[in-house]
Amino acid sequence: MAETFDAVIIGGGHNGLTCAAYLARAGLKVCVLERRSVIGGAAVTEEVWPGYRVSVASYVMSWLNPRIIRELELARHGYQVLPANALFNPLANGDHIFFYDDLKKTCAEIARFSPKDAEIYPAFDRELQDAARIVRELFWVTPPNPVGRRWKDIKETAQLLWRFRKIGGRLFRFADLLTQSVGDYLDGWFESDAIKTVLAYYAGIGTFVGPRSPGSAYVLLHHMLGEHSGAGGWGFVRGGMGAISNAIAGAAREKGAVIRTDAAISGVIVEGGRAVGVRLVNGEEVRGRVVASNADAKTTFLKLVDRRHLPDEFVTDIGRYRTFSAAFKINLAMEEPPRYTAFDAKRAGFDYPTYVHIAPSMEYLERAYDDAKYGGFSRRPFMTPVVPSIVDDSLAPKGKYVVNLFGGHAPYELKGTNWEAERDRLFDTVIDTLAEYAPNVKDAIIHKQVLTPVDLEAKFGLPQGHIFHGELALDQIFMMRPVPGYADYRSPVPGLYQCGSSTHPGGGVSGLPGHNAAREILRDLGR
Repeated sequence: MAETFDAVIIGGGHNGLTCAAYLARAGLKVCVLERRSVIGGAAVTEEVWPGYRVSVASYVMSWLNPRIIRELELARHGYQVLPANALFNPLANGDHIFFYDDLKKTCAEIARFSPKDAEIYPAFDRELQDAARIVRELFWVTPPNPVGRRWKDIKETAQLLWRFRKIGGRLFRFADLLTQSVGDYLDGWFESDAIKTVLAYYAGIGTFVGPRSPGSAYVLLHHMLGEHSGAGGWGFVRGGMGAISNAIAGAAREKGAVIRTDAAISGVIVEGGRAVGVRLVNGEEVRGRVVASNADAKTTFLKLVDRRHLPDEFVTDIGRYRTFSAAFKINLAMEEPPRYTAFDAKRAGFDYPTYVHIAPSMEYLERAYDDAKYGGFSRRPFMTPVVPSIVDDSLAPKGKYVVNLFGGHAPYELKGTNWEAERDRLFDTVIDTLAEYAPNVKDAIIHKQVLTPVDLEAKFGLPQGHIFHGELALDQIFMMRPVPGYADYRSPVPGLYQCGSSTHPGGGVSGLPGHNAAREILRDLGR
């Protein structure tokens, strides 16, 4: 006889674990089922080579919400943040630029390139932070259905409009962030290409856009929403990104949640028009009053749910949900970290830049996108090299280093070839590009792991390798995510919920989709 729970969670990524933790805190009997032998999804630490513990996919911490950290008491379960010192961006002419958490220091750095930009930067920062405060508040909101005819839909839409009525004239500036290209948005503020490049870089992280792509300005804002100290809110976690997932899992287990690994699911069981459990690939059934899927929307509804239980229009909309990715991840074990010729420790005031962007100009970013737009990977990719083992001695043997390289563009599908044929060439291109700024890298590599979008999909279940489970575009955020009418964490199948990054507020290691889905489940169960 199948074991029965109050809630069954599909997938042990950090959002599935967060959902489980909150449901368990409310007294529900919860079971999490993870197909891999290790929990965490993309927020995972693995010993890729003996003695080297690697954040294989997600690699820096910024988004994990402070409220979730407090409520789940994650520090008590091993969560510890290690801030990065500053953002270091080498430039093509041998110069460089730093961005600090300290506004005055950042403005002094900007003044080297443009006194005018340094003067206006505080106003730019205020506008971005004002927008960020609005978005952070929206993160906790269950998106309403503004075109729904039920009294519930009308009431919730009206309540949202009233709650944010004080936005007033800022609405138009906020609209710029939602619709403009990041290039156009920054052109309205700054004259220095170096300043614009540092900021525009964020708009391309994990997304298939260039700095002149409409809507890319919002992706800049999305990456500025972290609330932690460090280089622009970015930092590391002791023990790697898997320590976040393990801490959340610890909080869930403490409240009685069951977490199973090596438990791949073949489908959702629907009886009497309602989700009542899941079936594993080995034929076992796990039953529950509700089922919540941490898998992406396309996997959940196009692979795990029988089509006959879903409206045709819904299936069509899910099929159109854009997940095409062009991100790569390369992990290295090294004899020494990259030594950047443009870095001066004395001038910087610290020994090593642990958080770096490689992109010397706006044109560089646009040309990287152009290459991928026509079916190839970038001949000169942009990338973020980070060296967490500089600040975390638990990741590598003494005197050795773990280096993570994340960047783009490397399209999920290549024109006229495939990733099995091109994997080594991508690696060589990335390392050759990095060596232009840190000449020691080629001779310092001990081990390498190359992950294309195809690999990220196969290993972590990221749809087409997309780190956010889908593009962060105006038609795929808030009440449109993943599709209109079903942005409230529910689905067309009663009892089946969504709790992953395909839902509002989207990707990033925040825990918010999991938290918000748990809130709606508890509301429906009368808890």
